[in-house]
This record gives sequence, structure tokens and C-alpha cells, in this order.
Amino acid sequence: MKIEATFHGGAGTVTGSCTLIRAGDVRFLIDCGMFQGNRTVRELNFQEFPFDPRAIDFVLLTHAHIDHSGLLPKLTRMGFKGPIHATQPTLDLLEFLLPDSGKIQEGDVERLNRRRRRHGEPPVAPAYTAADAEECLRHGAPQPLETWFEPAPGVRARLWNAGHILGSASIELAIEVGGPRPLRMIFSGDLGPDEKIFHEPPEAPEGYDYVVCESTYGDREREDVTTEQRREQLRDEINAALARGGNLIIPSFAVERSQELLHDIGVLLSQGRIRRVPVFLDSPLASRVTKVFMKHARELEDIDLDPSQLFRNPNFRIVESVEDSMAINRLRGGAIIISASGMCEAGRIKHHLRNNLWRDDCTVLFVGYQAPGTLGRLILDGADIVRIHGHDVKVKARIRSIEGYSAHADQKELLAWLRARLPVRAAVFLNHGEDDARRALAALLAAQGVPEKKILLPGLDERFALSAGRAPLRQPASRRAAPEQLTQDWMNAKVALCHRMDRALEAIPDPRRRLEVLARLQAELERALRDARAPEKDG
Repeated sequence: MKIEATFHGGAGTVTGSCTLIRAGDVRFLIDCGMFQGNRTVRELNFQEFPFDPRAIDFVLLTHAHIDHSGLLPKLTRMGFKGPIHATQPTLDLLEFLLPDSGKIQEGDVERLNRRRRRHGEPPVAPAYTAADAEECLRHGAPQPLETWFEPAPGVRARLWNAGHILGSASIELAIEVGGPRPLRMIFSGDLGPDEKIFHEPPEAPEGYDYVVCESTYGDREREDVTTEQRREQLRDEINAALARGGNLIIPSFAVERSQELLHDIGVLLSQGRIRRVPVFLDSPLASRVTKVFMKHARELEDIDLDPSQLFRNPNFRIVESVEDSMAINRLRGGAIIISASGMCEAGRIKHHLRNNLWRDDCTVLFVGYQAPGTLGRLILDGADIVRIHGHDVKVKARIRSIEGYSAHADQKELLAWLRARLPVRAAVFLNHGEDDARRALAALLAAQGVPEKKILLPGLDERFALSAGRAPLRQPASRRAAPEQLTQDWMNAKVALCHRMDRALEAIPDPRRRLEVLARLQAELERALRDARAPEKDG
């Protein structure tokens, strides 16, 4: 039986995870995530799928994060009719995440179309709507951990705790190929670190034909910190921020990170280790997700509070309405504001940054990974000016970060998970990572004795023929984007260039010299425009 795997996302980037498996006449997806990051990457969400959604029999979902689940509503809107298999907590989270994502899509496109109308350009449609998301939720099929089920004849699947977020799972596959044994695969999904509240460390069996492993932190090791040491770091950052007199702004993912922060801040407040100040969780989505965590509180690990009191500290202000969110922006100091999104690309965090970044008494604390090209990455990398909602905002706030809240395994933990899966008969695919991270992890894996020819770094839309016990064969594939486009963005480069040009021109004392520089730049732009139009004329 012919078996193929095509990596339609999470290949050379840390978002958009989606792998198409063809096993004879059966076609299914491992995840169907939204691309996040720079504008070039996000535009992939609006293109047609590189496969026919109507031909997909089912989806196996590792977890609820939007970069793994966010295009499921588009999939169903475009004709997918099958079940979406996932753990019950994952499906509970999707009830809020997917409609919220649809609303964000609608809002973003509405603002974009207002600008397009002013420029005489035709309107564009969202990737999907909140109504599409609600319809998608009907396809959920809950599955328990560590129990085989058969989503299609000849294909068995089993879910294992991945330790990443509530409900996250690695996916084990056994595909009948007509021989004495099935082809065995495992997809790690996103793996959690060893030291993490709420969840046990990741686990799964060993001895596969193919292992597909994430590599987000494949090129770095975090400092080994205990839960208490991480809490002490948070305490120090909070106390230092409040001592400056301004607000503390914490961009945070609505799922898991916000709940971890609330838990730890609640512990610090109850123990008198930080001042009693208002703590705002300003995210309707995070508020609803928090209720899912409360529903599953008895299943969570390493909670230092009574589960019945989880997230119920009297200093907490759970904000949902727009009016209450806007009221927060009138505060000039002495508040902790946790808001989504974690990479500052959407949601209410952008309003809080716009109102606080320019204040030198304020602090912005990053507690998670910032992908290249995102607003969060620009701020963290030391940008002097950033653009938010069409306005240039100077960065005068104190910028800080702590790594202890990462929901991803680091290099050492990824390597340990991979070693525990050995031996691998055919190949290890390293996905869901930038190329530098994947290459670093591949080198360490080779040093552990895995032959280099068995370690593959698939590119976007790259396809492989699979067989039990034998090396995969690369197949011809049409790629939607070049590798460099996944980490570089012309819009951010343009904004940075414009600011550098302004400073350079102001530094030139002779006005005639300034005009000469501008004339040369204008000539180069005209030349590029003529070159771009030449193929149109030839056509």
C-alpha cells in the first residue's frame, strides 16, 4: 500500500502545523494550524489548501493551540465532513478558541477593508468566520489517552500525554501495509518541559519506523529552574516593575500561560511576597479558557492552592467587556495587566502596548517565545519605534523577559524524548522549528548515534513516500513559499528602513546632499517598478 507524508506547515517555521498522510485510499491530517508571524507567512492562511479538503477522511489533533488547530474552521467550510479526533480537554478549549479566532479574523478584515476602500482597492474576505468555527465544533470526536481507536480501516491511532498544555497529546499511528507488521509512526506534537505545573512530563512508547518531532527550542537550553525558582523570578520582576511607579504589561497566550501566571501570582499574593495590586486578565478568551481549567482542576498536577480556589484571588479582575478594557488604559501605574496575544500580533495587548510602551516608568515582561517578524519579537530585540494600529510608538518602557514559563521542551528535553523513542528504523523528521533550531537538534541527534541520513528536515509542502523499515523517498512537490520568506518580511524591513532613512537624512547637514540621496533612491525604486511591470507587458 502506498503511504505518503506531506508537510504542509510547521516546516521551517513554528506555526501552521499540518501534515497530510495518504495511506492507500485513506487521507487524513495531523493538525490543521494557522500560520502566525510576519505578513508573508500569514498570507498563507488566505490561500487555498494545497489539498482537497473534501477528500480528507478525518483529522487527528495534537492540541488546541491556534497554530495547530486554527484552520480547522476553514477546512470544514471548504468541504471537510469527517471527525476531528482529540482529547476531551482539547475539544473543550476549542469551543472558545475557534469562535474567538473567527471573530478576530472578521475584525481584522473589517479594519483592513476600510483602508482598502480609502485606496480604491477591492475588499477581501476573512479566512473564516465565527459561524464557520461554530459549525466546525460539531465534528469533534473525544478520545481518551493511551487507548487504541480505529479512525479508518487499516489505520489505528493512540494518544499519549505530551505535557504541553491542557489536553495536549502525541499521536501514535499503526498503519496496515499488507506485511507481517504495520508501519508505526509517532507525531510528538508540541512537547512540554520536565518542570511544569498542571501536567506530568511527556511520555510515549519506543521503537518506530518514523518519528516526527517538534524542534521549537532545538538550538537552546534554558536555565534549569524549579517551579519555586521561576516563581521567585516572577516575584522579582513584579516588585521591580511596581517600584518604578508604572504598570506592568505581560503579553500572554490565552491558553495555559495566562492560567500559570494567575496561579503563581495568586500564590505570591497569598504569601505576601508581592504588593496587593489589581491584577487584570484582559482577554475574553483567556477568561473563558480559565473556566475550562477550573472544570478540569482535579486533573491538574502540582497546584499549590486548593483546586476549588484556583484563579479566585480577590485581587484578580477578569475583564471581558470592551468598556472595562478601555478603562484599564486610564490607569497610570500600579497595576499588573495580563493580556493576549502572547506574540502581540492581535487582541487587546496591542492597545495596552500602545498606551504604555512610550512611558519610561512602565515595564513590559515577556514570558514566552516571540516568533521572527512578530511585534513581540521586534520589541524584545530592542526596536526604538514600532507600529501599532497604524501609529508609530516610541519604545521607552523597560523591556524584560523570563524563560521559565515556556510550554516547550528545550534542546536537552527534546533530545531526551527522542532518545526514549529509539530505535527508529527508517527516519526522524524534525518539524515545527526554524532551520537553525532544527539543524542544531539534528547535529546532537547524530552525535547520539542516529545516522545523519535518517534525520530529515522537511521543507514547506515537501512530500515523502514512506515504507516500513526503509528510508523515506522525497517526492516532487510544489512549494507555496521559499524558506527565507518564512522568517523575513518586507513590511517590517520597510518600516525599519524608513526610520533609518529619516535619521540619516536629518544627520546630513547639506540640503542639496539630502536631495541627491532621495533622487538616487527614487531612481532605484522606479527601476524596480519597471522590472516588475516588464513581465506584464511581455504577457
